Amino acid sequence: MVVEPLIVALLLAAALMHATWNAILKSDQSDRLATFGIIMTTGTVMGLCVVPFVPMIEPAAWKYLLASVAIHIAYYFFLLKAYSYGDLSHTYPIARGMGPLLVALVSGRFIGEHLRVQDIAGVLLLSFGLIALAMPLKNVVPKPGSRHGLATLFAMLTGVTIAAYIIADGLGVRAAGPTFEHRISYIAWLAVIEGPWLLVLAAVLRPGSVWTHVKRTWYRGMIGGVVANVGYGIAIYALVLGPMAHVAALRETSVLFGALIGTLLLGEPFGRRRVAAAAVIVIGLVLMNGPQLI
Repeated sequence: MVVEPLIVALLLAAALMHATWNAILKSDQSDRLATFGIIMTTGTVMGLCVVPFVPMIEPAAWKYLLASVAIHIAYYFFLLKAYSYGDLSHTYPIARGMGPLLVALVSGRFIGEHLRVQDIAGVLLLSFGLIALAMPLKNVVPKPGSRHGLATLFAMLTGVTIAAYIIADGLGVRAAGPTFEHRISYIAWLAVIEGPWLLVLAAVLRPGSVWTHVKRTWYRGMIGGVVANVGYGIAIYALVLGPMAHVAALRETSVLFGALIGTLLLGEPFGRRRVAAAAVIVIGLVLMNGPQLI
């Protein structure tokens, strides 16, 4: 089973959304934690606007939803640490590239989804291409305060949590109920429950400055929050319609957008090797979502 063309298009749109809100977060030089908190709290508000109009999810889905919330909290911590030590075009591809590879490795044993040989080859090409995007470029002077080793470590830990929450949310949305409304309910409740904690943490850690930051830059976080939650909602719903490894791989094409945004808007280098890596990623995607070759 491969992903339908319409879902492929939606996931590519979700990938662009994901890269966009990560660029918004990375570009904040004053208080990333507070901005991240606004992004997630925007999701809470969006979710609260939806839950009165959809049915409650099935009881079996709650354990996956709560597990996803816990995993996401770890993900936020590792992501913020990675961004504090490295460039977007370095850390983002590593984190997003590990996700589909890890999902593909465990999908057969734990999820019961068995991939074709060409799917496995496609996932490997995609993941290695994404990681190649993140390798340090020659003759590029690191920015002050950057630490390549720590940035890579936290990016890899972020990748592990990405794979974990994809599996948790994939199982959760499938268990949420039989209808479209049940699946939307799962997405909304996830946004409601996981949303406010980062902003609460920022207020506890920096009570004297966080609200000044929020008043000055709230619109950035709100825009990022709308983009982030719509994009992840698409990704979660797609987990019902296709194999988790395929959905994860398509969503992580966001690294191409992330690398381009980092280069064109944030002034980070790209280089010819990253162009070649992008071509490898495209080949991997074609293998995974194309017709049977053998």
